[in-house]
Amino acid sequence: MKKENTVIVALAVLAALIAATWLILVAPGLTGNEVNMTRGVTQQSVDHFDLHMIVLWICVVIGIGVFTVMFTSIVLHRKSRGYEAAKFKHSTKAEIIWTVIPVLILVAMAIPATTALVRMEDSSGAEMTVKITGFQWRWKYEYLDHDISFISSLNPNSNAARQLDSGITPESVDNYLLDVDHPLVLPTGRKIKFLITADDVIHSWWVPDLGWKRDAIPGFINEAWTNIDKPGTYRGQCAELCGKDHGFMPIVVIALDEDEFEAWASEQTADAETDKADAGRLWTREELMQHGQSVYETACATCHQPDGQGLIPAFPALAGSAITTGPVDANIDIVMNGRAGTAMIGWRNQLSDQDIAAALTYTRNAFGNETGDVVQPLTITDIKRQSVEQGTAP
Repeated sequence: MKKENTVIVALAVLAALIAATWLILVAPGLTGNEVNMTRGVTQQSVDHFDLHMIVLWICVVIGIGVFTVMFTSIVLHRKSRGYEAAKFKHSTKAEIIWTVIPVLILVAMAIPATTALVRMEDSSGAEMTVKITGFQWRWKYEYLDHDISFISSLNPNSNAARQLDSGITPESVDNYLLDVDHPLVLPTGRKIKFLITADDVIHSWWVPDLGWKRDAIPGFINEAWTNIDKPGTYRGQCAELCGKDHGFMPIVVIALDEDEFEAWASEQTADAETDKADAGRLWTREELMQHGQSVYETACATCHQPDGQGLIPAFPALAGSAITTGPVDANIDIVMNGRAGTAMIGWRNQLSDQDIAAALTYTRNAFGNETGDVVQPLTITDIKRQSVEQGTAP
């Protein structure tokens, strides 16, 4: 009878543990309420998911076995049933068994894990290269094979919704804090290498559907690669605590079929040529003010606020500021090169010449400033050229 009780209790505990495992790991997936890690849309992410499941089920089997024995022993061999604790002596055989078995389990897990890690680090044979640079709090993407470059920032609707006095609620914004103004567009079915770095602090570029993340470290370049299987929109965010607005630095990747991507790339290249031509002409005040407002809302309003009142003391007001109403040359220098010891960063490597000129014109004539100053893109171009010739460019 004693043996039968042991078997019954062990089976009951085993059934309870299996049922709990099924409810936690399997049932949510059947109802669409996923609790497991993302399978993703790349071979890397699939490899990592499969590796995760192998290790998970090994742990589940070990856990069920250990807890079955433990709970069975607790129930049937408790002191109230008259059992006394056994006295064990040293056993070399037992020590060998409980050492060898875990080692074999670890080796069984290490082989697929090592294979996945080696494959993840192998970016050879890439057909396309994208350089990613992290800034507080936006990403810059440079397509080294297509002469395309742009800044990706938090979508203006999300940026407005996070302001307490904007009148826009987060619930009214689609993909709140997970949308950008300029997404990273990539082709499917092509091996793409990423060169990832940062300009200020440590960031981390992470899109779960791609199956990996990489730190973006100032002065250092990390490599990664991907090959996206199917078209779609995939969202991520900076996974490093990179500063005050860390939560407002999302990533959006749009994967297109090969033909669609090439059409997009051609359009972007044509736009870049137009931008170069625009940088070499004289702009009207109205053009600069209109474009400057757009640049300000995207790049500047996060800190200085949409109304130019700032967030004292960290971010000074631009309305009536001694900088935006003072000498224009000093204003240009601060916008381009930043100000040491403050949160003001230099924008010379993030924004185009026309963006900088337009933003300066706007801030010097908005919020009641009305200086009447007009800063031309050619002025910014000349300042950059002179700093390079004099060796003073950062």
